[in-house]
Amino acid sequence: MPPAVPPTPVAVVIDPGDDAVHTHTALAAHHVPSGRITLHPGPGTTSETGLAHDLLAALGKPPLLPGGFPAGRQPAWEAATAWITALPVTRLTVLRAHRLTARRATRLLELCALTGIHLTLVCHRPRLPAALHQALHRVDYAVTADFQAARRHYYGTTAPIPPSAGEPARPANRWLTLPALERLVSYDSPAPCTARCAPPPITFRHRPPPTPLTEQTAREAARRLAAVTAHPRLAAALAAALFTGVSFQQLATARPGDYDDAAATLALHDRARYTDGCATHRVPPWARVFLKAAVCFARLAPGQDQHLLAGPHDRTHLLRVAEAARLCPPQPPVGQRTGPAGRIQWDWRERKEAQRYDAMLTRRQTPPTR
Repeated sequence: MPPAVPPTPVAVVIDPGDDAVHTHTALAAHHVPSGRITLHPGPGTTSETGLAHDLLAALGKPPLLPGGFPAGRQPAWEAATAWITALPVTRLTVLRAHRLTARRATRLLELCALTGIHLTLVCHRPRLPAALHQALHRVDYAVTADFQAARRHYYGTTAPIPPSAGEPARPANRWLTLPALERLVSYDSPAPCTARCAPPPITFRHRPPPTPLTEQTAREAARRLAAVTAHPRLAAALAAALFTGVSFQQLATARPGDYDDAAATLALHDRARYTDGCATHRVPPWARVFLKAAVCFARLAPGQDQHLLAGPHDRTHLLRVAEAARLCPPQPPVGQRTGPAGRIQWDWRERKEAQRYDAMLTRRQTPPTR
């Protein structure tokens, strides 16, 4: 009986005649929800970063990561590795592997070692080129020139997924108005805990708990976050904002050790008790993939600051990602809007509260008339 999974982590399929059936079959097997990716590297480039961008695109994400990075190097490989680990993806098929440089092939083998993914390299030539042979000499790999064996053991097949019954279609550009984002732009300024902190479960004393998302809204928000950015931290920060309702400043207090994958909890800190103090939040199932990716990204990119979620300088990038996903807090009535038409007002709730507080102080300080 043929094995259900590839017998070795790395397989090489030889396609000596550059037969289109290999390419078509591998591309048809591409299905991220089933854990299979087919990577067709873009022509005209030999850079390692370009290959990482192709991999992010194959994962269904924009290839560029927003924000500034040390030495100007985008951590694209770290982001791709984090998403593959979190999703999880189990098989990666790379077409046109005979065109890979030794360094590009080595990058793919490193990805295989880090994630445990089964890697299939399709060489559309009668034999392995020197660069690929050089990269493979340190790993165990299997070679086959049998198309049927390649399709059965390596490419895989994709079963169609039936559409969800009873779910109305939504316009792709429809805004989702989410009250949990009302405090994302806030005037509080909590700081991370410098010593080890094991906060208790959240008890909402000074603010109401965020309204839980419906299953349909959570699924749609997760789909948008997964598609709108390749940056694991920004995607995880927005996901966390949706189930905690906390401010950007409090999101920035989280460190990689604050997410407990086994318990599915996220700790956020507030030593000065601007709201409810340091507390642990339950992470709903739909958001866990984002937190897992963020933890993996933090571990792989030590040159970045060690924030689990958005860092102090990421506020603008975070808001732009939210707007690209068309997620926003409730907006002021038409007569109360300020600024250019169509611009999202993120601090409307905060300004309302500040105006209410100022009015209260004015009333207290105004002497009574006689």
